[in-house]
Amino acid sequence: MIRFEHIRKEYENATPHKDVNGVINDGDIVTIIGPSGTGKSTLLRMINGLEKPTSGKIFYNDEEITAENYDYTKLRRKVGMIFQSFNLFNNCTVLDNLVVPQLDILKADKEQARKKAMDVLKKMGLDAHCNKMPSQLSGGQKQRVAIARALVMDPEVILFDEPTSALDPAMVYEVANTIKWLASFNTTMIIVTHDMAFARDVSTRIFYMDDGEIFEEGTPEEIFDHPKRSRTKAFVSNKRIVDILIDGSNYDFNKIKNQLNDYCESQKFSSSLTYHVTSVFEELIVQVVLTHKSDATVELSLYNNDEKLEYKIKYDGEPFNPYEEDESLSMIIFKNIISNYSYQFHENAHRGNSLKFNSK
Repeated sequence: MIRFEHIRKEYENATPHKDVNGVINDGDIVTIIGPSGTGKSTLLRMINGLEKPTSGKIFYNDEEITAENYDYTKLRRKVGMIFQSFNLFNNCTVLDNLVVPQLDILKADKEQARKKAMDVLKKMGLDAHCNKMPSQLSGGQKQRVAIARALVMDPEVILFDEPTSALDPAMVYEVANTIKWLASFNTTMIIVTHDMAFARDVSTRIFYMDDGEIFEEGTPEEIFDHPKRSRTKAFVSNKRIVDILIDGSNYDFNKIKNQLNDYCESQKFSSSLTYHVTSVFEELIVQVVLTHKSDATVELSLYNNDEKLEYKIKYDGEPFNPYEEDESLSMIIFKNIISNYSYQFHENAHRGNSLKFNSK
């Protein structure tokens, strides 16, 4: 079992993880989905000890692997990782790619390591390629060799970072079948992917990551067919409407307004909903935020939620909550058209001011 407790990860210009909590049980096939930049791959790398959280704890079978001086060599005997770029040893044959890790990490006998490697290659239909170099393989074959290399270590858990990103549809199907085959041995798997069809096909559980946390989790049916939260629904149904970056010191008002109007028209929004969208831009961002912070960079994201819109607005600089600190006519107009308003300030984030609200 793997357990995350209040994981926070900060970089100089971003905080992808604010408070990640979750449990992965033995035998689970958990797929992690979500927008780019939400730290999905970073979470995998933390499990394998390739990165450390800024704060919080990760446990593997109730042992804290984020503890000071933890021996990750011990962990890597149980947890294998398949990288997006395969990370095969390009100067070694396919066979040696499976033998070398056994010698280095397991301290195995060389002949036993070779026998085990050939057994795994045969099970995966790769034994005919054992003497080839990685450069002689197709993308799908490289992915299967990477999986075979993990398997010779007898892992309890396998981590997959975008296993299908470089593959054509036929190879995606092949990798999906390999993962299902691995599941028959009760192997725990954690997979980061942008391929929603693949995620739905192979998973027993889905983690949707957004806003610095595991925003929603459930079975594939629950996440893809009956999501509970509007942002999850927007992501899995591809109804994210628009993302706009507004440079306060140099932006084109008419261009952005036209862009918003075009989106509203393309989505066949009512005149009332179109008014809400343009008013948020004109009244809140232009008249309030950029009046108080003339050089701020503002990020505007909109999500469709069945004729209501969920807004998320971020901007840089010192803390400023317009709802409490501005009493202008523009703010009165804004308050009349929105609901469920919330404000947070994240000190170490690139754009630390964060507003969330819905159209009425």
